[in-house]
Amino acid sequence: MALLKVKFNQKKRVKLAQGLWLMNWFSVFAGILVFSMGLFLKIELRKRSEVMDNSESHFVPNSLILMGILSCAFNGFAGKICYDSLDPAKFAKWKPLLKPYLALCFFFNILIFFVALICFLMRGSLDSTLAQGLKNGMKFYRDTDTPGRCFMKKTIDMLQIEFKCCGNNGFKDWFEIQWISNRYLDFSSKEVKDRIKSNVDGRYLVDGVPFSCCNPSSPRPCIQYQVTNNSAHYSYDYQTEELNLWRRGCREALLHYYSSMMSSMGAVVLLVWLFEMAVMVGLRLLHTSMESIANPEDPECESEGWILENSLKDTLKSALENLKKIGKFNQVEADGEGAEGEEGGKTPAITTVS
Repeated sequence: MALLKVKFNQKKRVKLAQGLWLMNWFSVFAGILVFSMGLFLKIELRKRSEVMDNSESHFVPNSLILMGILSCAFNGFAGKICYDSLDPAKFAKWKPLLKPYLALCFFFNILIFFVALICFLMRGSLDSTLAQGLKNGMKFYRDTDTPGRCFMKKTIDMLQIEFKCCGNNGFKDWFEIQWISNRYLDFSSKEVKDRIKSNVDGRYLVDGVPFSCCNPSSPRPCIQYQVTNNSAHYSYDYQTEELNLWRRGCREALLHYYSSMMSSMGAVVLLVWLFEMAVMVGLRLLHTSMESIANPEDPECESEGWILENSLKDTLKSALENLKKIGKFNQVEADGEGAEGEEGGKTPAITTVS
C-alpha cells in the first residue's frame, strides 16, 4: 500500500503545481535570508577574532552561507520544474531528472537539519574558544609597542566597555597578569622593585584593573587601583561595591551574545527546514501524479500521487535487500579476482624425459 496516496484530476494538479511554484520562490527568499544570517554572523565573529583561540567557531556561519546558496539553487530549479509541469509536453523533459533531484533534495534537507542542530550545540566549543582567546589577549594587553599586538589594548578596552564586562571570568583575572607595560614603570621606585622581586616570574602584578572595567553608573569615582585594599579608600568595601567595576567576565558576556544569536538563527533554519520538507513532499506528489497519468494525450484524466510507492516498512525492507545484493555482488567479484590470481600464480610442472 502506497504511503500518503492522493487522487488528482487536472484542476488539482494545476493548483499543486502553482502552489509549489510559489512556495519554491518563497524558499529562494528563505535561502537568501539564511545566507545573510551566515554572512552577518561571520562578520560579527571576525570583529572579535583577536580574542578567539581558533577558527572552529566559523563552521556555523560558513555552513549557513553554503546552505543559503544551495537553497537558492535547488528551489530555483524546482520552481522551473513546477512551472513546466503545467504543460505535460514541457514536463516530459524533466521526468528522467526528477528522481535523482528528489534524492538530492532529501540529502539537502538532512544537511539543513544538521546545520540547525549545530547552531544550538556549538555553545561548548565556543566557550573553550573564548576562554583561551581572552586569556591570551589579556596577556598581550601591555604590548602597545610590539608590532602585531599594538591593537590588543584597544580591542580589549572596547570589548569591556561595549559588553560591560571585565577580565576573562571576572575582574580578579587582571590581578594575575602584568597588564601595565614596563615602559610606564619607574624602576628606580622602591615600590616597583619590591613588587617585581616578590614575584617569581619577575612581573609587576597589582590588584588593579584597566579603566575600561569601570562602571559609569557608580556614584563614586572609579576605584581601579588597590581594588581589594579597603583601608586605602574611605568608606569602601570591595565585596559590597557592586557598582564600582563590572562583575561579569567577558567570556560569559560574549558567550551569551553569540549563543543567543546562533540559537535564534537555529530556530529560523528549523523553520526553513520544515518549509523545505513541505516543498519536497509536494514535489514528490506532483512527480508521481504526472507519471501515473494513464493517457498522456488526455491531460484531463485522473491520476494518483504518493510519497512512497509501498509502505514505509516495505520500502525499508526493499532498500536493505538491495544493499545486501550489492554487498554480495562485490564479494563475488573479489572472490573471482582472488581465484584468478591463484590460478595465475601456479607454476606448471615440467617433466624431463631422459
